[in-house]
Amino acid sequence: MAGIQVAVLCLLLAVQLQLVEPRALRIRSRIQGRIIGGSEASITDYPWTLALLYGGYQQCGASIIGTEWALTAAHCVSYYRAPYQALYTVRAGSSNRNSGGTVLDVAEVYEHEQHDSSSGDYDIAVMRIDGSFPLGANISVVSLPEDGYDPPAGLAVTVAGWGFTETDDPLILQKVDISVRDRSACEFPNVGREVTPRMLCAGETGKSVCYGDSGSALVSGSTQVGIVSWGSGYCNLGGAVYVNVGNLRSWITGITGI
Repeated sequence: MAGIQVAVLCLLLAVQLQLVEPRALRIRSRIQGRIIGGSEASITDYPWTLALLYGGYQQCGASIIGTEWALTAAHCVSYYRAPYQALYTVRAGSSNRNSGGTVLDVAEVYEHEQHDSSSGDYDIAVMRIDGSFPLGANISVVSLPEDGYDPPAGLAVTVAGWGFTETDDPLILQKVDISVRDRSACEFPNVGREVTPRMLCAGETGKSVCYGDSGSALVSGSTQVGIVSWGSGYCNLGGAVYVNVGNLRSWITGITGI
């Protein structure tokens, strides 16, 4: 009987792992996907970067915004509810998504109350960590923009994460240098979504993000201007859409005090 119960629990966990996998760039296709045009990176250069784990497996990225607070995409934590919330943890301070650094439990999740999974709007959440991040050379806080800041087209930005590459599902952090695009040049008709002021676009064909990168920070220098959110589902085409952090800065402050 005990063996049957364990088997059932494992099956339920496997189903949940499938359900929380990001879709659309949330991310629609592993086969078409990958962080494209990037290169291997060191956590020392992006020390705010977190691997967001579900059941011990990296599902998304996140970023450190305070000693006990992290920022991610809302769709990455949509299953944070009983009895599954205990499955969420974050790994800090390691370039390897599966080992090293410090693993901490997620104590609370605050998903934006207007998050719409159909439109992808307000795709933002903050997580309170159980304890605090041990800040140091490989673990530090990313800066946030001023309330209302809207990154201009052409701004040079970088995103780091563990999303697929063109040939691999990497264990080691990858990064790609891209630039912000005008919203009018960032349309994905096949998805049927509007790019709203809560969103910004970045990247291009041959240089973008994909499955596993959702929730990761888009930064200008050491300031986080975006969160990987969604795309066309063909990650090697046309860049991607990010949460516009400046537009939702006051919401972050209201929850975290940061």
